[in-house]
Amino acid sequence: MTSATTARDRRWLALVLLAGAQFLVVLDATVVNVALPHIQQDLDFSPANLQWVVNAYTLTFGGFLLLGGRAADLFGRRRVFMAGIGLFAVASLVAGLSQSEGMLIAARAVQGLGGAIISPAALSIVMTTFAEGTERNKALSVWGAVAGAGGAVGSLLGGVLTDAVGWEWVFFINVPVAAAILFSAPALLAESRAESDREGFDVAGAVTATGGLALLIFTLVNTTEHGWGSARTLIGFAAALVLLVAFVVRETTARHPLVRLGILRNRTLAAANGTAMLAVAALMAMFYFLSLYMQQVLGASAMRTGFQYLPLAVTIFVTAGLASTVVARIGVRATLTTGFVLAAGGLLWFSQISADGTYLGDVLFPSLLVAMGIGLFFVSGTMAATGGVAAHESGLASGLLNTSQQVGGALGLAVLATLAAERTTNALSDGAAQAAATVEGFQLAFLVGAGFALAGAVLAALFVRPPRAAAEPEGEPQPMAA
Repeated sequence: MTSATTARDRRWLALVLLAGAQFLVVLDATVVNVALPHIQQDLDFSPANLQWVVNAYTLTFGGFLLLGGRAADLFGRRRVFMAGIGLFAVASLVAGLSQSEGMLIAARAVQGLGGAIISPAALSIVMTTFAEGTERNKALSVWGAVAGAGGAVGSLLGGVLTDAVGWEWVFFINVPVAAAILFSAPALLAESRAESDREGFDVAGAVTATGGLALLIFTLVNTTEHGWGSARTLIGFAAALVLLVAFVVRETTARHPLVRLGILRNRTLAAANGTAMLAVAALMAMFYFLSLYMQQVLGASAMRTGFQYLPLAVTIFVTAGLASTVVARIGVRATLTTGFVLAAGGLLWFSQISADGTYLGDVLFPSLLVAMGIGLFFVSGTMAATGGVAAHESGLASGLLNTSQQVGGALGLAVLATLAAERTTNALSDGAAQAAATVEGFQLAFLVGAGFALAGAVLAALFVRPPRAAAEPEGEPQPMAA
């Protein structure tokens, strides 16, 4: 076997490694959902603080993604990737050993920081390792399958581990996987960085972007507790807006900006990031409220709830694996639009759930429809958001995409949880039974989630175009796996 063939084979092994790391990051956003009742009981969490087991991760993950992507471009993608994996592993170990509310919430925040470093660095390595075209599309199909199925597998794995060995293992399981990734990374990943941008690092831009995004997400996730019109919420949004405006002003004047704002003149890239926000906002309606419906209304155990996500997860993997072929036949725009339409149909179907429903009658078939949509739009959306981007800005494009997804998820959960709670409260005041009132709230959440998905379909159909290859600056490396 020639050295060129060996290098080509190792690239696909590298993709497996990188996809495994992304799987950890996505999975940890949902793996704790099914375990929350057990965590609340063992650590004596207050109802108000329990949400922060999820939100502390989301907050730091979304807030630091742009910084993580830029750091990968400047300081070395493999180096930054491995640093993120190490941080994630340590935080996972501490989370599993937690003995108090504060200890677990702090560990989850550090996990989110590790994820914000890992995700854009890993996707940036994928973009600079595989040539744009059929080869990269295949790689992104694997990436999209992992990203799309992570939520479903997280719920499945969380249920199994919680019932079998305890909630601590939803965190402990990350440690040996992260160790294997760290051990394998030097042999499979080549180091690379954006040589043309190494002259400086925009500290002011990093502070304003990270602070603005973190405050925005913090305020969004707290709307469920304080309401949209409270002084605390309005002040939070205003402060976040000030920081983000300061970031934009800074980026237009900085010699070495954190984000080259001109990248957003690419209409397809900008639209793809918009669809990413809507996609994850819509999916929050399914993973969050469907887990509650199966446990609180249908009476399923944590383990049974997890296994009931298995058909959904398998369908996502299969559909995402076929997505690159679909893109080759009908194009990125049509594939992305079709995915959103399928997801909207499934969520609209979910809006018909009933208080006396069953898994087979109310959950299985609409979940398969949504799963097909997820497999198509995660793969084609990643292609649209990263295609035609120069290699020296691949970390930036990756960070923008992940940031859009996290902000969309936080916004979607805040909006849908608020609407569902208000609908349930109104139904109870009208004399409805608890189960029926709860289901009315879930129905509204699914309906609005379907609206998010339809908006994504319209945005994709109108503004997404086939990406064009970007010219590389002189001297920009095109790294292969070691």
